[in-house]
Order: sequence, then C-alpha cells, then structure tokens
Amino acid sequence: MVEYRIDRRSGVATYLQIVQQTKQALRMGLLEPGDRLPTAREVVEATAINPNTVLKAYRELEREGLVEARRGLGTFVRATLGTGPADSPLRGELADWARRARAAGLDREDVAALFTSVLKEHFEGEDDR
Repeated sequence: MVEYRIDRRSGVATYLQIVQQTKQALRMGLLEPGDRLPTAREVVEATAINPNTVLKAYRELEREGLVEARRGLGTFVRATLGTGPADSPLRGELADWARRARAAGLDREDVAALFTSVLKEHFEGEDDR
C-alpha cells in the first residue's frame, strides 16, 4: 500500500501531491490493478490533512481512469502507468548516480534541476502527445 508524504513547503497543492505520488507508485509497479488505496481516514490520520483533500485527489485519479471507487469497499486501482518496475536495473543505476551527485556536494534542489534539464533535453515535445 502507498504511504503519502505531504510537503507543506513545496508550493504544490496537497491534493496534487497525492495524485503525483499515486501516479509515481503506478509507474514504479508499487501499485497494480486491483490494489486498494488507503482510505481517506487512513490518509488523514497519517498526514493530518483535510479528508476533502484526499477525496479530491481520488476523484481526479478516477477522472483520469486510474482508480475506481467502490461504494462501501474503498478506492481501487484500475490501470497502471509506465513500464518501469521498482526493481529495474535503471533504478539501480540512477541510485548510484544520485549517491555520486550527493558525494560531489549537490543538494536535492541541485539534483532536481540537473535531472529536469536532462529530461527536457532528451524528451523534448513528448508532453504534447
């Protein structure tokens, strides 16, 4: 089951953080069709956010066709994203790179900026599809 981490200083709306973290778990193969998402109550207890925020995130995921709410049972994954399982060799290579970046003195924001720059360079225009 996914555990949401809310960063109140990120500038990203809380419900969008839940949506993004759910999508990341789907891409990484940590969530698969049939898996149940935590209930709104469970998320509220773990993160101290408003239950309506959780429900808004789940509605957005449902609108995108990724999850479905089953009355009285919870919210379940309907579809997956991507093909990059958590145990991919690429993940290990990326983890090694992140360790080297940290050892070289880069902080989280430096690494994020560098990675975003490389993504833009190699995946330019794919968001338009």
